[in-house]
Amino acid sequence: MRLLTRVNARIARACMYFSVAGLLVIVAIVPFQVFGRYVMNDSPTWTENLALVLILYVTLIGAAVGVRDAGHIGMESLLVLAPEAVRNKLEIVIHVLVAIFGGYMVYNGWVLGTSVWPYKLPNINLSEGVRYVPLAISGALIILFCIEHVIAAIRGEEVVPAWH
Repeated sequence: MRLLTRVNARIARACMYFSVAGLLVIVAIVPFQVFGRYVMNDSPTWTENLALVLILYVTLIGAAVGVRDAGHIGMESLLVLAPEAVRNKLEIVIHVLVAIFGGYMVYNGWVLGTSVWPYKLPNINLSEGVRYVPLAISGALIILFCIEHVIAAIRGEEVVPAWH
């Protein structure tokens, strides 16, 4: 369990660094696009598509880390009201259900990505499939992080967020 926790914490930290870097690139691209469109009257053609692709990576990878580090609000709000014995079982059920959802993300990300891989995104010469890669990666990370949570719940332990 300790090895899994160390590995997952490092993966989560790396994913957050990646997401922050992607967000910084988006923050740089969007004003450049606005400046080009409204000041120069010559908008760069690649900025919008690149920003949209980066948003997918930032949000989906960040969401996976939110599952590991309990950065979501919905899962814990009702559990506080349950008795301790029931709460532990419900946490396991919730993480199993979230892992199943992650499996669907992997599967559908793969199916959708491979179906559109031959087509190119306009203006950035990347495959349409790159839009679905973060869906599959995020689903796989969610499964991995849920396994850690289930093992911790069975052992009566808490998963320490990656930033602590």
